[in-house]
Amino acid sequence: MKRFSLPCPLLLLCLLIAFPGCRRGSAPSEHSSEKSHHIRGVVVSTDAAKGAVTLDTDAIPGYMDAMIMSYTLRNPAIISELHPGDTITADLFASDSASALDNIVIVGQANADYKPPAEYKPLNPGDPVPDFALLNQSGKTIHIAQFRGKVLLVTFIYTRCPLANYCPRMSRNFAELDQLLAATDFELYSKTHLLSISFDPAYDTPAVLRSYGGACTGRYTREDFTHWDFAAPSAKDLPDLLRFFLLGATPEKDRTITHSLSTVIIDQKGKVYKWYPGNEWTPEQLLGDVKQLLSGKTQA
Repeated sequence: MKRFSLPCPLLLLCLLIAFPGCRRGSAPSEHSSEKSHHIRGVVVSTDAAKGAVTLDTDAIPGYMDAMIMSYTLRNPAIISELHPGDTITADLFASDSASALDNIVIVGQANADYKPPAEYKPLNPGDPVPDFALLNQSGKTIHIAQFRGKVLLVTFIYTRCPLANYCPRMSRNFAELDQLLAATDFELYSKTHLLSISFDPAYDTPAVLRSYGGACTGRYTREDFTHWDFAAPSAKDLPDLLRFFLLGATPEKDRTITHSLSTVIIDQKGKVYKWYPGNEWTPEQLLGDVKQLLSGKTQA
């Protein structure tokens, strides 16, 4: 279908296509042929009777041209949260069957109607990162600003996450990145810092984060956390932090959290350098980003 443009308000709705983020029992099986693709687009129209939404999406290089296509909502009740002109990001899961491209699940938009409770602005290179305060694994309050002068790599997790391709994958990737940085060059290692932020502050106390972090590095009680912090914001600050980093996180009755992903590289001046909204990035890719940033070269 031919593409056309619509006015797009500064609104970002985090969507997942095929399954709703990190939620037990919702992920495709380990042997599934599904592949994920991150997409951006604009809501063209909605059909409440069919529980469907039509999206005008950007091209997915090597997979799909820019096009307008209809998708079925897995939870039709949230159709009132989508409106023509809304800009969205999504993870699209495709298999060999054409019918695999029809399920969408909204993340992090509880109780939204025409005007959501907060506006979500896309993360762009050069955006200053607020000086969020966090309580780390040692029971100390740390601030984003204290890492100025270093490249800060931030990802988001919660320690009870049950899906291997979500929080556990982020932590495994960061553990590998930590090792790559140390093995590559001590000077490079000294100019970087890793930060895993939990969006479950009620459960992820300093003691829980210390145990989890020690297991991630493989050093357990011997871990000194000099290069990698595990921390959580206060319950009061959590909504602002989630909103800035474009992270959807909705607690469920079974104590899991339906959530999206967000990994950000922050430069030495405390500004966004690069943002990865999904789980497709690799430790080697982030290592390359760090080297590029520290070399003073601009992004491609």
